Amino acid sequence: MSDLLRAELSRIATALGAPEVPFVVERPRDAGHGDLATNLAMLVAKTRKANPRKIAEEVIAALALPEGLVSRTEIAGPGFINFWLAQDALAAQLQAIVQAGKDYGRSVAAVPQRVNVEFVSANPTGPLHVGHGRGAALGDAVASLLAWTGHEVTREFYINDAGAQIDKLALSLWARVQQSVGRAAEPPEGGYFGEYLMETAAALVAREGPAFADRPETETIPICRRFALESQRVEQDELLRDFRVVFDVHTSEQSIYDSGKLAVALDLLRDRGLLFEHEGALWMRTTSFGDDKDRVLRKSDGTYTYLVPDIAYHVDKFRRGFDHLIDVWGADHHGYIPRMRAVLVALGHPADSFEVALIQLVKVVKGGEEVKMSKRAGNFVTLRDLLDDVGTDAARYFFLMRRSDTPFAFDVDLARKQTDENPVFYVQMAHARMAGLFRVAGRLPEDVGDQIDPAGLPAPQDAELLKTLTTFPAVVARAAAEREPHRVTAYLEELARLAHGWYHHCRVLGEPPAVESARLVLARAARIVLGNGLALLGLNAPDRM
Repeated sequence: MSDLLRAELSRIATALGAPEVPFVVERPRDAGHGDLATNLAMLVAKTRKANPRKIAEEVIAALALPEGLVSRTEIAGPGFINFWLAQDALAAQLQAIVQAGKDYGRSVAAVPQRVNVEFVSANPTGPLHVGHGRGAALGDAVASLLAWTGHEVTREFYINDAGAQIDKLALSLWARVQQSVGRAAEPPEGGYFGEYLMETAAALVAREGPAFADRPETETIPICRRFALESQRVEQDELLRDFRVVFDVHTSEQSIYDSGKLAVALDLLRDRGLLFEHEGALWMRTTSFGDDKDRVLRKSDGTYTYLVPDIAYHVDKFRRGFDHLIDVWGADHHGYIPRMRAVLVALGHPADSFEVALIQLVKVVKGGEEVKMSKRAGNFVTLRDLLDDVGTDAARYFFLMRRSDTPFAFDVDLARKQTDENPVFYVQMAHARMAGLFRVAGRLPEDVGDQIDPAGLPAPQDAELLKTLTTFPAVVARAAAEREPHRVTAYLEELARLAHGWYHHCRVLGEPPAVESARLVLARAARIVLGNGLALLGLNAPDRM
């Protein structure tokens, strides 16, 4: 229902000369302000420098909604438009939810795009930590939201397998190999000291034999490099699969060098007259495209800066046919965004075709105190530790229930609770309760059909639950447009609150036939929407708990 209203308001916005205004259609906080409300008039008024209440009158006059959808409209405050939905329209929407089933909440984009979402992209130098977990949950959820709203999405992992950190990884592993045969050796300065490399060294010696430690470094370091990279990649992939994150594409940084794509990118920049030499170094004029200073691409010693392979990688993404790129980065990379955008704009790509979702650090709290390290990793809490402690559902949900660009304290004790205090348990229990009604009735959800008599939902709790169910498509659309999965978790918690309240206050089985029938259909619809919301976030929707 909200999607019908949204589509009509989009048409009106275009007719009023403001097709791109990011208006919303949502449930008002105060039920006395109607069933749905929009801020469209205020946004159009701002673009036209007009009175918002006057624009609201124009919007209402232009509405061409299906007969019987809205029973009343009202202009409120500075220009909000409130809508009251007709009872028959609500009954029809309940039918639409049931008929759509697992597809309810999905939509077709007005302009479908090929979108590349690149996330995690951790250095293959050690176990994934909880910060990687937050990025994995966010990237996967954003990709899912975009797919649900009609875009073609590719999930990509960029393997940072080139450069000095990989050289240090190889040397660190070689030191552990020496230690494994009883020799004194230490990883290099800036190397890797976690116990995981002791495990890797043991596996390498087991494969190559004890004599491996006696071979010259010119032979062993390349072997250490390959073995360490392969071992870490296998471990990362296995962990991410357990976290229900599967990538469509893996791209190696080393392959950017080996395939000549780096040279292609530099040629593109040179052909556009964007490069210049200064004091023996190669620079790019990024200040001409919004950066705060020009950037060095090749240092005077002939080595490239880290910006060059990143440029080549993003150029390659566009060459693969993507319309839009979304990267998930740590908040410490905030200053890197303008220079990368400047490069892409310089190469002719629209500024808004590249965006970055930032994630802040995660603090893990257990027993009221911060957990600062893992025995295996040495200096941070690993994602594997967290999954072993709380499970995948709780980990994913907790990572997604707050804005990604704000610091987050992951409360392990709360995540493990099997009570209503735990938000993911609360939402999943609501789904299980809806399913339980059918077990008690001895019927399958599919057997109750989708037809109801509106009079069969007489209680205020019936109407509130149904009205909230109808807003799910709009919540998904807004969460996708703003790259904010936490909007879905907030919606699910509100829906769960209403579902639990309805379950306690509205008797279903044993009521008069019209009421029992209508409420079973409503329970079926609630089960569908709760299940779809959980599936969208990569979570299970249990029928029993």
